[in-house]
Amino acid sequence: MIMGRWYRALAGAAVMMLALAVPAAMAQSTAGNTVKRVDATTAGEQTIFTVELAGVPAQKPADFTTQNPPRIAIDFLDTGFAQGRAQYDFGGKLLKGANVVQIGDRTRVVLDLTRVASYRTEVRGSQFVVLLDNVAPSARTAVPTFAPTAALVPQAAASRPAIRNIDFRRGTDGAGRIVVDLSARDSGINIAQQGQNVVVDFLNTALPDGLRRRYDVSDFGTPVQGMRAGDNNGSTRLTIEPRGNWEYSSYQTDTQFVVEVRPVKEDPAKLISGAGFRGERLSLNFQSIDIRSLLQVFADFTNLNIITSESVQGNLTLRLKDVPWDQALQIVLDAKGLASRRNGNVLWVAPKAELATKEKLELESQQQINDLEPIRSQVFQLNYQRAEDVRRMLLGLAAVGSTGGAGGAGALGSTGAIGSVGGVGGAAASNTRMLSKRGSLTADPRTNQLFVSDIGSKLEEVQSFLGKIDIPVRQVIIEARIVEANDSFSRNLGVRLGFASKTAGAGYGNNYTNVVSPVTQNATWDNSPALSLPAAAINGVNPGSVAVSLFSNTAGRFLALELSALEADGRGKIISSPRVVTANNIKALIEQGTELPYQAATSSGATSVQFRKANLKLEVTPQITPEGNVLLDVDVNKDSVGIQTSSGFAIDTKHVQTQVLVENGGTVVIGGIYSQTESTNINKVPWLGDIPVLGNLFKDNAKVNNRTELLVFLTPRVLNESVSLK
Repeated sequence: MIMGRWYRALAGAAVMMLALAVPAAMAQSTAGNTVKRVDATTAGEQTIFTVELAGVPAQKPADFTTQNPPRIAIDFLDTGFAQGRAQYDFGGKLLKGANVVQIGDRTRVVLDLTRVASYRTEVRGSQFVVLLDNVAPSARTAVPTFAPTAALVPQAAASRPAIRNIDFRRGTDGAGRIVVDLSARDSGINIAQQGQNVVVDFLNTALPDGLRRRYDVSDFGTPVQGMRAGDNNGSTRLTIEPRGNWEYSSYQTDTQFVVEVRPVKEDPAKLISGAGFRGERLSLNFQSIDIRSLLQVFADFTNLNIITSESVQGNLTLRLKDVPWDQALQIVLDAKGLASRRNGNVLWVAPKAELATKEKLELESQQQINDLEPIRSQVFQLNYQRAEDVRRMLLGLAAVGSTGGAGGAGALGSTGAIGSVGGVGGAAASNTRMLSKRGSLTADPRTNQLFVSDIGSKLEEVQSFLGKIDIPVRQVIIEARIVEANDSFSRNLGVRLGFASKTAGAGYGNNYTNVVSPVTQNATWDNSPALSLPAAAINGVNPGSVAVSLFSNTAGRFLALELSALEADGRGKIISSPRVVTANNIKALIEQGTELPYQAATSSGATSVQFRKANLKLEVTPQITPEGNVLLDVDVNKDSVGIQTSSGFAIDTKHVQTQVLVENGGTVVIGGIYSQTESTNINKVPWLGDIPVLGNLFKDNAKVNNRTELLVFLTPRVLNESVSLK
């Protein structure tokens, strides 16, 4: 069985070599053009890759890209390659290498990149040139400004690439195919798997409103159940939601970007579910077989090169039927106390203690090499982080303490520079520091630079660490709207009732007195009304009144009636709109108002003038989530000056404090207070005021109905390239 497998492998290899060699030879004789050589150079922010041909290409070569791994493929039709196949290693920061291979009558050039990059192609005579941008699209994004020139904004929006269409198709093998049509071929694209989803970010690309939605594609019978397209900080994010066992690939052809999600079908004859063993199944039945011979059986079955330690001895009896070979090998190793280490197609088997001892010796040897390795120094220029903050992170210092805590000569000098901190105080700090025990670090706040001295591997770790944290901080503008609505109604009704009579006192003759009350004081008539319940004033406004007098000539009596009434109806609305801009995860505070003085007693018994604030305040800490939403810790105060008391003015407070998650640009109501006051006051003469209808002449009444409502709205927006506060 084993010899038959070898024969089949040799035959397959021969057929493959013949298939590659024969078309290449045929193409060399029939191709109309030939690739002579390829070269790559770096000029400024561009990498220039050149393909030199024997003649001018009859048509521009076709090209397409893949995102994972990042590659650019270029097809030269009717073009041969003398070497048939060649690989070039450039070792650049962007362009790692290139593979050139002739397939039939065409030659394909594949560029291996370190990341996805925008590019453009040109034909310059007999040369085909690929111009790659070394700077990532996110790094070229301008710093947000608050007051952009109005004439520049439409121009920037017009040149911004956009997504024209999003389509979904089903492949013949049950794969889900997502096709995105772009307006420009050089759009920056990042694709990655996040949890159970595949997330595609189209950098600095606009998304029309008609495409901003969720797509349900579960009826197509593919691993993809749905898709979500939305905005993400000025870019477009497409979230693909596959389910089950799947794998994906992506590529780009001109302005069309394609993501394929294929189902992974497991062969029940080779794989088992559950334990994770995926080797080809085998059956073993041996009685007291030497362990070395048994390992040779595994080597023949798997085509692995197995190296066995001299200390591997003993026999083993086993019977395994239809078991994956990797599971069977693990069972054998566990039974004899062995372990294995694999490097490529070479498997080394030895006792566990021997392997552990060898690995320990290797680590100790590596540590000794690090102790003897020469120290190098490197200067790192920081752009967005402060040098002192990064220094503390690299040294494992949690919070800024006294300057002497840096150890040694770490105190601040006259220039403000922080000295070398080769010996950081305390063992706790050295356990979490990123540098080695021989490394030292100096921060210069004036130039915002780090001076690091350490071995080469640690310097590379520091450079990688700085590349992740020294990035622009995203900013958020938060707008709060505080709406106060008042609706007040008051109505007062009152009455005054009096009498007048004819008197015959001396000096009066037949005149009528001005006396309106039968009550006497000191044997004289009083001018007060018999009943006085007038309407009260409202907001300093006196009520209106109407009087009626009835005269009886025969009885010589007057009846005087005066009715007073006042009604007030008021409506008002106050809108306060504080706005503040802050960086991600940084607390911001904005307030406006009045400070009221008041007398306060001191410990000595004297009094002093102190102040209390009656202001409008917005305090907020935003956090931008990976989905582009904003999590807000918000504290809003709306205080105002109230009534005056003997101790000073009272302060009317309105306060809300909460945490809320809001989508970018969305608005949420974080609080509301509604209050209503209704009251009716009646003053009346007992018994007389209870008489139906006529009782209204013996009472007054005041009615009040006031309503107030308070609403607080919040709208966060993540700042893009340019945002205006107007």
